[in-house]
Amino acid sequence: MLLSLGVAVAVSGCGAPAEVSESDVRGPAASELSDTSGPGTTVRVVAVGDIVCPPDLQVTDDECQQQATADLAASLEPDAVIALGDLQYESGRLEEFQRGWAPSWGRFDDIIAPVPGNHEYQSDGAEGYVGYFDTGPYYVREVGAWRVYLLDSNCEDVDCVQEAAWLSDDLATHPTDCAVVAMHHPRWSSSTGHGSQEQVDGLWSAAVDGGVDLSLAGHDHDYERFAPIDADGRVVDSGPRATHFVVGTGGRSLYDIGDLATGSRFSTDEAFGVLELGLSPTSFDWRFVDVEGRTLDAGTQECS
Repeated sequence: MLLSLGVAVAVSGCGAPAEVSESDVRGPAASELSDTSGPGTTVRVVAVGDIVCPPDLQVTDDECQQQATADLAASLEPDAVIALGDLQYESGRLEEFQRGWAPSWGRFDDIIAPVPGNHEYQSDGAEGYVGYFDTGPYYVREVGAWRVYLLDSNCEDVDCVQEAAWLSDDLATHPTDCAVVAMHHPRWSSSTGHGSQEQVDGLWSAAVDGGVDLSLAGHDHDYERFAPIDADGRVVDSGPRATHFVVGTGGRSLYDIGDLATGSRFSTDEAFGVLELGLSPTSFDWRFVDVEGRTLDAGTQECS
């Protein structure tokens, strides 16, 4: 199965960060894909966040390009889509998902692996997101030979200490050659919009120290790729390290890139687009493609 349901856990209401019950095991309901992959297959994945405008907001060259990015993603014929939060503005209400997300990015609902962003939590307990996708805050999926960790980085709404402990335990219990972590808030970012997010340091450290090879985030509405960096954000050639991407170019708007953070290797704040990934059993390739069909950044990295 290209995209299969793993372990998922759910969240309750707002207020203090919610503890997650291990007995509430569920994930996105749409996970019934036919098995078309062999053990050596490269799986094609599209990743992006910060996507759909409020249903009544006008499309311009600088805003609300969700239809263009959805059409681009469809042209790439992905096996799976990793949606990096702030999927539906402004508050992620179910009615907004039904009127905004469904006509554009809803075409991928049967192959999607989403994470919630801060805008989803503008609805009580992210109820619109949870109602639409039927997912808890964090869970695991298997995509080809890769183990994919879908995290909730809204640490004011979920217990990120507990989540980091769960992540560390799962990585130790399920060792794999290649793994990826996806969450909305980037631990490292050069954007002037939000920038590096220290509140997710525990999640980032647990992921990198646990052996994750690839990190995906959104939140900042631009594209940025980092060299393999360790848990402290240092560029390293050996030991635990992850290649880190910020891909907040799904359509809502664009932010400016500021002074480059340590390890930043490529960035653009001028293009809506998506990150196309090829996940093989021992490596991954990437290509950032804009809505004009141009490849702005590409490369290959072995899993460590």
